[in-house]
Amino acid sequence: MTTLDSLHEALNNGIKAEINNIINELHPSEIADVLESLPIKQRFELWQLKNIDPGDILPHISENVRLELMLNMPIANITVAAENMAIDDAVDILQNLPDEIVEKVLQAMNWRHRQRLTQVLFYPKDSAGGLMNTDVLTVRMEMTLKMVSYYLRRLKQLPEKTDVLMVVDCNNCYRGMLSLLDILTNTPKFTVSQVMSSEIEPISAHLSAHDVAILFEQRDLLSAPVVDEQGYLMGRITVDDVVDVIRSEADHHLMGQAGLDGDDDMFAPILTTMKDRALWLGVNLATAFLAAYVIGLFSTTLEQMVALAILMPVVASMGGIAGSQTLTIVIRGMALNQISNTNIIWLLKKELAVGLLNGMIWAIVVALIAIVWFSNVKLGIIIGCALLINLSLAALSGVFIPFILRRLSIDPALAAGVTLTTITDIIGFGTLLGLATIFLL
Repeated sequence: MTTLDSLHEALNNGIKAEINNIINELHPSEIADVLESLPIKQRFELWQLKNIDPGDILPHISENVRLELMLNMPIANITVAAENMAIDDAVDILQNLPDEIVEKVLQAMNWRHRQRLTQVLFYPKDSAGGLMNTDVLTVRMEMTLKMVSYYLRRLKQLPEKTDVLMVVDCNNCYRGMLSLLDILTNTPKFTVSQVMSSEIEPISAHLSAHDVAILFEQRDLLSAPVVDEQGYLMGRITVDDVVDVIRSEADHHLMGQAGLDGDDDMFAPILTTMKDRALWLGVNLATAFLAAYVIGLFSTTLEQMVALAILMPVVASMGGIAGSQTLTIVIRGMALNQISNTNIIWLLKKELAVGLLNGMIWAIVVALIAIVWFSNVKLGIIIGCALLINLSLAALSGVFIPFILRRLSIDPALAAGVTLTTITDIIGFGTLLGLATIFLL
């Protein structure tokens, strides 16, 4: 029996001792996963347990579930939880709350926590400033390593995930990084300026979280400094923050293909889930009627030749798959900033060539099958031509659609799929039925 099954059974039977024992053996992130896996009633029942520490668990919970839980928490409890977690985590949990609740939480904090949080809350949550942690240790360039070691020993504890110290000048402008290993392996008489590294460039606080993730991936960073427009050190970003960004983007792209939010709660109330999905279903219904309208224009042709109705899904489906392959490559390239104005024409030509070659190969295959199946050479040639046209135009659509949607400020990951399906359906049906109307009737 899994941990989740055991917990479900204990909650259903009301065995509090067993529930507490199971929770005590779990890591906070595992408790967060359990909370997301429970129906709402059991979720709140578990959340009320005394051995549940909101400060440890809230940073690991998805946004929608976290908001649901926090809206039912007293302001005092939210304040205590925010004060007991890292600044970047506290910012994450506060940024999704209504402004009036955030204001009350900030007013309830001591001035030190409030000042540090306000500094980060100033930046959007999807920026480097919103990701950064202001808990950072700084040293001056003229200090000796002996002085730095003495300074570190006097601290009660180091900020979590500290692997380097940030080197600043007298104006608190970033100058470089000093790793803990350098402090241990170099002569204590050396100055910080002699052993520090200035290779890692600071990140602007206004850089998008997406671009921050790319920088960390490309440069294999564990941590990086964040500065403002004047070069003043604001904080640091660590790799665990970037992992959260990457996971969030992956969830967004995956769920976006079905028109869903990456933070959708699988156990949300029925009406809430229904409303969230109804809009996307409505969009798909509209596109389906558009494709049906195209088919309706050729109703006379279909009545006279039933074989066309049988073969129509083949043309549309092949176009949809071919377009989706190109679409996936393009969206990925856009996400990794690998596509620009200088290489888009080359990509377009390459995808068109691939579409034409695949179109010719599969057009011949489908044409031969149609000829053998229906004993009609003209029908085979027509469906082959329709398939060639659809696969070629599907490739072009797969390149152009993401750029057009982005120009219209629409997320390609959310809308590109349904747009492509509509286009390939209309082109596939229209081409096949149109050619049949001209040459068969």
